[in-house]
Amino acid sequence: MAGHRIAVTGLGLVTPAGLGAGATWERVLAAEPTAALDPELAGNPVTLSCRVPPFDAGRLIGARPAAKMDRFTQFAVVAAQEAVADAGLDPAGWDGARVGVVLGCADGGPATVEQQHRVLIGEGARRVSPMLLPMQLPNMLAGQVSMRLRATGPSLVIATACASGTTAVALACDLLRLHRCDIVLAGGSEAMVTPLVMAGFAQMNALSRRHDDPRSASRPFDAGRDGFVAGEGAGVLVLERLTDATARRATVRATVDGGAHSADAHHLTAPDPHGRGVERAVRAALADADAGPDEIDHVNAHATGTPQGDLAEAAVLHRVLGERPLLTSTKGVTGHMFGAAGAVETALTVLAVQHGVVPPTANLDEVDPAVRVRVAAKPEAMRIGLALNVSLGFGGQNAAVVVRAV
Repeated sequence: MAGHRIAVTGLGLVTPAGLGAGATWERVLAAEPTAALDPELAGNPVTLSCRVPPFDAGRLIGARPAAKMDRFTQFAVVAAQEAVADAGLDPAGWDGARVGVVLGCADGGPATVEQQHRVLIGEGARRVSPMLLPMQLPNMLAGQVSMRLRATGPSLVIATACASGTTAVALACDLLRLHRCDIVLAGGSEAMVTPLVMAGFAQMNALSRRHDDPRSASRPFDAGRDGFVAGEGAGVLVLERLTDATARRATVRATVDGGAHSADAHHLTAPDPHGRGVERAVRAALADADAGPDEIDHVNAHATGTPQGDLAEAAVLHRVLGERPLLTSTKGVTGHMFGAAGAVETALTVLAVQHGVVPPTANLDEVDPAVRVRVAAKPEAMRIGLALNVSLGFGGQNAAVVVRAV
């Protein structure tokens, strides 16, 4: 149904794999891991991370605006600016009241909180910055992007943990279908790689501890995986109704034809061992796209590299989709970007569909024998008519979107 299809007309990415969608895509296709020892985590039980390459926010945004933003907001603004330019849109000429911003994040600005807490302890309350709250509050993610790009329609921040970016894309599509907006900037951003946050993940035994070989640490679906590597970054997609994008002769990379969400209602951090919540999200997204399981050619899986998480997800995908689709997890390159992960991976799914190539899963030396789905170990050229992106979050929050070729 043309009226149901949502066009992706612009992409913007800031990831450990590169600044910009092109640079990120190139490194993901090359399966070049970005994990490295992180000096900022010195003294922590785990000192591995996937950091965004040298990032001059002052040059990309302007020195004064950048100084009033936490890193998670800086990433989003840069990604949004790229996405809007890629879509051939000019904020100076659009009707801002018809432009929405829907972005996801899991945490907000913990780096700002940690830095200002040190000030509080060391120098006293009167030395705490008045910019503490405007910089660290999660809502400032959409607030700053809205101000920067003169978008005065709905301005929302979604927090469904590591599913946030995918949730945001699916909700943005709903806003367009309901004609609440004509354009939505949708995605997610995260900058959670801080000593306190990483100490918490380490205490949960969630992180890889391959300090002797950092580049091989993030290894989704591999038999030797031992946890995820934390990453950071942002992904923003420009979404429009297909009919509107066609009318303005925009370049349409692909369409998002379906999206859905679900809750496990099972455990604070562990997924439902039977995968019932994820299955509901996947089946509902397929139904929303008016597509059958046998039509899915490719899946960008959530797969973070945790021993149990990857198995649970693979079992669900096998149960719903069988062995036909070719899976990948791009986290082997980028690490796990938390609330930004689903947005970045939706963008990479769009690029896979557009270019007709499934990216490889980095560090996949031996697929876990218990994984009963096909996982790409090298780039695979193929026609991808329909693809799926799946995201899972702490608290049992799940999201899935269906991407179709044009």
